[in-house]
Amino acid sequence: MAAEHSSARSEGEQIEAVYLLRADDVEAAKTRARAIGVEQTVEFPPELIATGTIPGQMIGEVETIEQVDEGHFAATIGYPPATAGSELTQLINVLFGNISIEPGVRLLDFRLPDGLARQFRGPRFGIDGLRALIGVYDRPLLCTAIKPMGLSPGDLADLSYQLALGGIDLIKDDHGLSDQAICPFEERVARCTAAVQRANLETGQRCLYLPNVTGPFPDIGRRARFARDHGAGGLLFCPGLAGLDSMRALADDDRLALPILSHPAFQGSYAASTDAGLSHRVLFGLLNRLAGADGTIFPSYGGRFAYSQAQCREVVAGATEPMASLRPIFPVPAGGMRLARIDELVRFYGRDCMLLIGGDLHAQGPDLVRSCCRFKHLTTDAAAAMASAHH
Repeated sequence: MAAEHSSARSEGEQIEAVYLLRADDVEAAKTRARAIGVEQTVEFPPELIATGTIPGQMIGEVETIEQVDEGHFAATIGYPPATAGSELTQLINVLFGNISIEPGVRLLDFRLPDGLARQFRGPRFGIDGLRALIGVYDRPLLCTAIKPMGLSPGDLADLSYQLALGGIDLIKDDHGLSDQAICPFEERVARCTAAVQRANLETGQRCLYLPNVTGPFPDIGRRARFARDHGAGGLLFCPGLAGLDSMRALADDDRLALPILSHPAFQGSYAASTDAGLSHRVLFGLLNRLAGADGTIFPSYGGRFAYSQAQCREVVAGATEPMASLRPIFPVPAGGMRLARIDELVRFYGRDCMLLIGGDLHAQGPDLVRSCCRFKHLTTDAAAAMASAHH
């Protein structure tokens, strides 16, 4: 069932947010939706706002109500772009600020008018740009993390050298590597960058090393500049720990001009409930693109986390489907991926993904270079087989 369109604002000229609402019936859902339109904008009794005033025009208006199943309704609410200004922080506040506190409300999707979308640069590289940077076009990209926490910068540099020598495309810090006494940030970055560059000279490849620059706000920019100055090929960032807008600032900085991988640390609870929080599409896809990530790491189905195939498809859709003028970005399935599943993973995610395998590379035996070569060959063969099947 659907409610009539009640907005005077035309479609395409407003922010449209789709919420899943828990409600007993359609009238209760309409009431909840109207309350959200007020709460997320003026947060003021609408009956006390004079007709025709600017505040009155700022209220979010219910567009449609559709029943999803017994007890749940999808409500589309239109917000005037003026409510968001040109700031990512305020846009997120309008989409899911106060209402995130309410039980039984989940942000499923959102669409931005072109004028507002143009306020955000989004991913600097995206899928095509990152492929061009690395020089790989015919298969998924290969990614791994240097770990475990506790190794010295020298040990991690040796590890980085072997991984790059074996053909890995992107080597990132584990998200648990920060600026610990046993492994200081600057020494780690200098050593690992030099190790990867040495391997690249030997192989002719363009492997990128991405240090983790997540940290206290005053240190984020300094760490990113240090990484750039010492030849790092990109950055790892945890927006759940340090903020989506902090990642956007890194992506927008022309002095850095580095690709960014977004890591989901501290974000899991946002998507854990089926009728609260954020959809996987919004959390790992749309918001990361708005904030400038070029790849979004998320827990794949079949790993050590409990994400389903449907939820993973949501992530892929949010990362790659058209979104105004913003570039599509790499879905990066991770979380206990194994070499034995590469053929399956490539069939599921397609060519334009980045496969992140960590511990299983080490589990193959002591020859890490050989394990990485196998990772590359398996992925290349799987992509070729998929392409052949499509033809």
